[in-house]
Amino acid sequence: MRTVQRGRGRLLTGLAVLVVLVVLTLPPDLRDVGPWTFLRLPLEAVLLLGVLVAIPPGRREVRRVVALAAGTVLGVMAVFRLLDVGFLRALNRPFDPLIDWRYAGSLADLVRNSFGDALGAALLVAAATAAVTLLVLMPLAVLRVTRMAAAHRRTTGRAAVALAVGWTVAAVTTGIGVGALASRDAAGYVYAQVARIPAQLRDQREFAAAAEHDPFDRVDAEDLLAGLRGKDVLVVFVESLGRVALEDPAVSPDVVEVLDSGTRRLARAGFASRSAWLTSPTFGGISWLAHATLQSGLWVDSQRRYDVLVTSPRLTLSRLFARAGWRTVADVPANDRAWPQGEFYGFDRVYDSRHVGYRGPPFGYATMPDQFTLEAFHRLELARRARRPVMAEIDLVSSHAPWAPTPRMVDWSALGDGSLYDGMDAEVPSEDDVWPSPERVRQAYAESVAYSLTALVEFVVRHGDEDLVVVFLGDHQPATIVSGEDAGPDVPIALVAHDAGVLDRVAGWGWDDGLRPGAGAPVWRMDLFRDRFLAAYGRSRHSGAQAGAAR
Repeated sequence: MRTVQRGRGRLLTGLAVLVVLVVLTLPPDLRDVGPWTFLRLPLEAVLLLGVLVAIPPGRREVRRVVALAAGTVLGVMAVFRLLDVGFLRALNRPFDPLIDWRYAGSLADLVRNSFGDALGAALLVAAATAAVTLLVLMPLAVLRVTRMAAAHRRTTGRAAVALAVGWTVAAVTTGIGVGALASRDAAGYVYAQVARIPAQLRDQREFAAAAEHDPFDRVDAEDLLAGLRGKDVLVVFVESLGRVALEDPAVSPDVVEVLDSGTRRLARAGFASRSAWLTSPTFGGISWLAHATLQSGLWVDSQRRYDVLVTSPRLTLSRLFARAGWRTVADVPANDRAWPQGEFYGFDRVYDSRHVGYRGPPFGYATMPDQFTLEAFHRLELARRARRPVMAEIDLVSSHAPWAPTPRMVDWSALGDGSLYDGMDAEVPSEDDVWPSPERVRQAYAESVAYSLTALVEFVVRHGDEDLVVVFLGDHQPATIVSGEDAGPDVPIALVAHDAGVLDRVAGWGWDDGLRPGAGAPVWRMDLFRDRFLAAYGRSRHSGAQAGAAR
């Protein structure tokens, strides 16, 4: 019996040592993990053994505190590393603990909306369980190693000296890092997390100062947007419409066909278009950062900046249109509750899934198909008699991850309350059909984007007149499973108008003809669009000041 207990104890101790070494030797980017990654000697393990040997034998509580503190740090670091994996896959960047905890509620909602309440809840519980397990397991593992070191203090001391010499030799002969025998990745990772805090706090102060001042605050209302008087202006965000959708042969053929045929269809209806690229402040998700950037003319690349912005006096495009006399509207079909930040944008009316009369089924994340969203907007706003010109921001979300199920286009005149979609969600591929295969995921992405763009083009052809102006763009690139790990953050943007004078005002932009920008089309940061747009359509006697603001 005693032999069994000793064997079990040695096994647990060995597992504890293994767990600690695995966490300590994880490289900063988990994509660098290879077959030799965990055969390196971590400096942190050598230092920990040295500290344990230095603690006098009678100071048991001190050893315990040191062990629990070290284990807690390792547990938190392990959780952050796992979050890095998820953020790199979804957003193409590692987890930022100072900022990203603010996305917890939004990410939880995204998981539930994308995968359903049952599966979504199961995934969230699994993630929370894994995090709690690591936070509990790591202190226990270090505590067990500490007890072993205390029980064999002399041997531990010799081992610490030998390992210190070995680490030094390895560092000198092979270097320090992922491909070397010596590592200090854990210390470097913790240092990087702590070292960024002062810079982030300074960035927050500087951004807050920038948001307090708006160059267009001093422009008279009659001079604002004079070149668009009498026009209905729609700013349409197409979810996950990134550069990959137009240039990656694995996903682009369907999207390119829709854009090219859409250019021809619009031309037959009297519309012309220009297109280019914008660099989005986000990648793979967190769409509201892109919306805020375009609207405010400030680079909103984090939740911290977003929170500062929505409490600032910065003027949004929608507020400026309202000042110039437009009725301003937001159509946010993904929302099923009040929008706390909506007040910042200054919309006269906000429509969400509760307000447009949809009675059909949801399609994955999307509460309703984009075709219905656009037709409902026409019914509720553009078809009204004796109205002011409308400026609207419309979100098309059928192309939101998980990109399935995607609805089919139907007869516009038969949309009604959306009941004709009953059963269609079960007839088309679901996320369960798509996600086992990366190739099917990319194909589903392409089909969903093509659907959204088809709906938009048909809407303009069906309801557009000489006073309609549409700006449509992507909010961000899709997640790395579609975009790839080396994709940039660029998204396409297009300006569509029936009135030739509208496009003449932006001739100096150098944008490409048609809905599809070429590889050499101009690339602007997304925050530059607001001021350049306002400068182009402002009254000419103010163009110098407005152009200066744009620069």
